Amino acid sequence: MAATIKQVAAAAGVGIATVSRVFSGAGPVSAATRERVLAAARELDYRPSAAARSLKTRRAGGLGLIVPDVTEPFGAALVAGVLDCARSLGEHVLLDASQGDPAREAEIVERMRAQGVGGIIAVPAGDPETWRPVVRAGTTVVFADRALPELPRVPAVLTDDASGVRSLTEYLVGLGHRRIAFLGATGPGRPADARERAFRATLEGLRVPVDEELVVAARPERDSAYAAAAGLLQARADVTAVLAAGHLVGEAAVLVARELDLRVPADVSIAMVDDVAWAELCDPPLTAVARSGHAVGYHACETAAREPSRRAAPGPLLLPTELVIRGSCRPPRGRSVREAGTSRAR
Repeated sequence: MAATIKQVAAAAGVGIATVSRVFSGAGPVSAATRERVLAAARELDYRPSAAARSLKTRRAGGLGLIVPDVTEPFGAALVAGVLDCARSLGEHVLLDASQGDPAREAEIVERMRAQGVGGIIAVPAGDPETWRPVVRAGTTVVFADRALPELPRVPAVLTDDASGVRSLTEYLVGLGHRRIAFLGATGPGRPADARERAFRATLEGLRVPVDEELVVAARPERDSAYAAAAGLLQARADVTAVLAAGHLVGEAAVLVARELDLRVPADVSIAMVDDVAWAELCDPPLTAVARSGHAVGYHACETAAREPSRRAAPGPLLLPTELVIRGSCRPPRGRSVREAGTSRAR
């Protein structure tokens, strides 16, 4: 026989109303109480009635989830995080992929709204006009991994990429690198993203000149990433380190270095943002900034499930990143580790 809300309340040592607030998001519940209720629900295999919640909240229920690509490592982890959170809340999730195309994203959004989802979690493709009417209509929207500056009041859950790039840039400069390439910048005429801005600001703060020829634009696509990496490493033999802004450009940098017979890290150090599985399997393993897609998805789902009055925030929720140091970086040729450390101390 299926567990009841009364049994969950008894197991958690709370009232039935408290259990109802946990699963509906309607009303304040402390973090400790919420976790106790969810743990009791998992233990009893309790499944809230979606039909009953729909009658109470007057919506069809469920969440829409839009990501660019379900096969991309960070996106896949984000989806898993949303699904894990939704399962704990008794919500179902309608998933679709936009392929980063704003027109396709707009079609998906309209279809999800027509199907009556209670809210939409999205990694937005970039066009704020897709989202303005959705927000005006009162549909719950939460952005994940990417925010739109034009819509500052839409809640967003992001990783602190600027902090991660800052730590990585400081690490490379501390090793003695001065000719550091940034691979994966935004294109000409477009504003720099958080990663590029952090790279530039960190070098300037450390009084290391920014060589504009070493800030190379590349789209997050394999062909574009490879072309950008090849053009950089063929044109600038003086580059001692490459900071790749994502795992696709990081992969391209490794491939091109091998094709040019550049030894990593003896000839060029390579590091990247996103600690994907293959980074640790490289020879040598790649230094990387680790970001948790699962945590982004989980927190985005939690945010979408809250009451509107508890959802507003003065800015995006920033989740921490971690610098994972491996064997792909070392001081430039002709410079010892001791010399690099002395320079860093100064």
